[in-house]
Amino acid sequence: MPPKKSATLTEAELRLMKILWRRGESGVADLVAALPDDESIAYNSVLTTIRILEKKGYVTHRQEGRAFLYSASVAEQEAGQSAVQHLVSRFFGNSREQLVLSLLGDGSLSKDEIQRLRELVNHAAASHSAEVEE
Repeated sequence: MPPKKSATLTEAELRLMKILWRRGESGVADLVAALPDDESIAYNSVLTTIRILEKKGYVTHRQEGRAFLYSASVAEQEAGQSAVQHLVSRFFGNSREQLVLSLLGDGSLSKDEIQRLRELVNHAAASHSAEVEE
């Protein structure tokens, strides 16, 4: 049975996951080399972090010769949805409505973003109505 996936990723874990999602299967040295110069992490730190990700269920590995090649076992969208669900649970009492109200209430959304959200909500409502009628 695979390990239970943690709901959250640390910043260091997320940096490595983004590389794996972008590049695909990679060795530790490849991950180190792919990090931006201003975010460089020592080889041993990357190795430790990738092993933690494997224990959390986000990464799997296969052996090729003496090297281990790591790949993401969780899609980026799935990880993002899990993080949002965790956020909604922790800070908004499992209320998606409270999350949206928080986003709307901070005044940082542009008119275009609000219009796009309105369209998405209308589309979701229409889809939901169609499902209920079936």
